[in-house]
Amino acid sequence: MSLVSIGDLSCGTSQPLLLIAGPCVLEDESLALAIAARLKTICEPRPLAFVFKASFDKANRTSIRSYRGPGLEEGLRILRQVRDQLGVHVTTDIHEPWQAARAAQVCALLQIPAFLARQTDLLVAAARTGVAVNVKKGQFMAPHEMRHVLEKLRQAGAEHVLLCERGTFFGYGRLVNDMRALVELRRLGAPVVFDATHSVQEPGGQGGTTGGQREFVPHLARAATAVGIDGLFLETHPEPDASPSDGPNIVPLDELPDLLDQVLAVRDAVRNVT
Repeated sequence: MSLVSIGDLSCGTSQPLLLIAGPCVLEDESLALAIAARLKTICEPRPLAFVFKASFDKANRTSIRSYRGPGLEEGLRILRQVRDQLGVHVTTDIHEPWQAARAAQVCALLQIPAFLARQTDLLVAAARTGVAVNVKKGQFMAPHEMRHVLEKLRQAGAEHVLLCERGTFFGYGRLVNDMRALVELRRLGAPVVFDATHSVQEPGGQGGTTGGQREFVPHLARAATAVGIDGLFLETHPEPDASPSDGPNIVPLDELPDLLDQVLAVRDAVRNVT
């Protein structure tokens, strides 16, 4: 499996665990800077490679009345401030092909949402930017189907691709994780990221908004680490219940250091055994 470069960071076998973390959606510049600064402080003494994540637009909210974000222009301005003031790499998700080149001017990593994992034009546009791409496996897809996604990206010129597992639909309003998927995704030849917070979503579980079970995030994060992952995706917020998006799934920022220490301990234990 080849290493993936995200700016000056590397992700893959024998590399520090990649942490992609931040709030679900951008709210304002001060909060984004505060969360990113806290995450940077948490990561610096630990063997972690950190990329700050936040969305400028949540284009797939359950209700048309739900908060979507500040939009492309303001969102990229905020992400640029995080990048430049704190010296950290940033990522965001894109939903339409024309957004790829704009976001790549700020982001070292572009994220393809799970619902859009099969959208060829979006994948090609992201690949042509030349920056790394993190594509989430569709909740409706088998892991082996991601080989076609990977092929589209590579045929379009992407050299640095991450595959992200975020759960699979199980009936109505529920996601489950088949940990075998992590092994199958790795066999495709790209580093694998596990999205522990979206894996506990309950789509539409609160009527007009998405529900979730954040108490299961640590269990899934530890389990995925034991199976073998190269990166961990976690959404976090100082007050998850006040977050305008995905609050029920988000890890409280103050709880993140203990969770990361648990994950890193599991990673070290597995490495010592294997």
